[in-house]
Amino acid sequence: MPRLVARAKRIPPPPELADLTLGPRHLSLLVFLLLDGPMTVNDLAARLQLAPTTASLLIADLSRKAVLRRTEDDTDRRRRIISITPEARPAIETWLAPGAEAWRRALAPLTPAERRTVVDTLLAYEAAVGELRDA
Repeated sequence: MPRLVARAKRIPPPPELADLTLGPRHLSLLVFLLLDGPMTVNDLAARLQLAPTTASLLIADLSRKAVLRRTEDDTDRRRRIISITPEARPAIETWLAPGAEAWRRALAPLTPAERRTVVDTLLAYEAAVGELRDA
């Protein structure tokens, strides 16, 4: 696990994003939008395990930097759909998509049951780290 994290941290952001101050939460948010497409603030907050107000602050930060855009939901004008701007998408794809492809390649030869074991193990690890830090 330390090698995985160290390798991920060594991947520098592309020049177009280098001057942005991006923390781990920003990166997770961008990965969700890149891989799963546009979604609401509440959907992003749930995936990031954050309060909607905290997610909204992250989104506002990236919106001011022209990385994200908020559009009105056609079915409910009170909701906002968050997406990566067309201008920022190529740089974000170049930077973050290889990680997703690496996971796809690593998991492709596994059976669904084996993939489930990998995911369950990573979730158990995450939970254990949280418990140990909280103790």
